[in-house]
Amino acid sequence: MENAKQPYGTVLIKASSILDFLSAKKDPQPLIIIAQETGLTSSTASKILDTLQMIGYVKKHPETKKFELGSALIKYANKYLANLDISKISYPYLKELQNSLDETIHLGILEGDEILTVNKLETNKPIVCLNSRIGLSKPLYCSAMGKAVLAEMSEDEVAAYLNRVELKAITKTTITDHDTLLEQLQDVKRNGFAVDDSEGENDVYCLGVSLRLNNQTYGAFSVSVPSYRITPAVKDEIVQAILKTKQNIMRELQQNYVFI
Repeated sequence: MENAKQPYGTVLIKASSILDFLSAKKDPQPLIIIAQETGLTSSTASKILDTLQMIGYVKKHPETKKFELGSALIKYANKYLANLDISKISYPYLKELQNSLDETIHLGILEGDEILTVNKLETNKPIVCLNSRIGLSKPLYCSAMGKAVLAEMSEDEVAAYLNRVELKAITKTTITDHDTLLEQLQDVKRNGFAVDDSEGENDVYCLGVSLRLNNQTYGAFSVSVPSYRITPAVKDEIVQAILKTKQNIMRELQQNYVFI
């Protein structure tokens, strides 16, 4: 049996864990917390942070001595997002959807066991919910886009996912029971859309669909609104709009990937 491939330069893995931790935090973080949360000694974390600061991947605030992500990462993120076919293909349709509903629209792609937000179209309404942003990842089981993606996976793929991922409560309504989640996924298959009712963020209601063609998931998109604004009529309007938008995007995908 062939030996498992060993990584070259474990310091890169340690640096990645620091960047992952900082990306999940809104505020700059002190060295001791970074070290604790990444399982590193303060000495090791300090050396890696000094290097990351030197190349602009992290920024250190001289007054507080705390660290946050640096601007040098933006050029790579922007290049990556600009090259995403699904982002280019879907944008005119998502913009039309946003104009018609005037609600917040998200586009995400599957990254491992999470959904990564690659585009966000903001509502013009005065009261805006959502702590979401481009580059933020969410677990599949507690987001509308994520559940829409899960629903289109095979039974074996979903079973493997549930074996890998712990369903942790993020809000009081987050689904943490396997059977309940599986029942919801059946509803998604029947209805053609997924619902996130304050499961990933309090007081936020999302409706989402997956973009899957020829057994490949290209992404997903959702409409997010404050929970208090949801009525049966509003929900029905959003559902009809996202299903039409999905149909348009899928037609475009099919034309672009006709030989896949």
